[in-house]
Amino acid sequence: MSDGTLDLLAAALRRVAPEVDLEVVDHGADLLDELDLDSMDFLTLVEELHQRAGVEIPEEDYAHLDSVNGIVEYLRNHST
Repeated sequence: MSDGTLDLLAAALRRVAPEVDLEVVDHGADLLDELDLDSMDFLTLVEELHQRAGVEIPEEDYAHLDSVNGIVEYLRNHST
């Protein structure tokens, strides 16, 4: 993932869960379970992604943000 999307996600995650190391996270696993995030953490992550990537993420798209791979794909497909 050389386009910087994974780095952007890592930076956003550091605001929510500073201890997370994406090198050891299963990129296909359910993000909330894998990182032990609650719903408020998830909403904070969505806001961080919006701020950093400049991508509007409507609530109906939250299901696409269920894993590291899902977030990276979503951001790649919705970035301008």
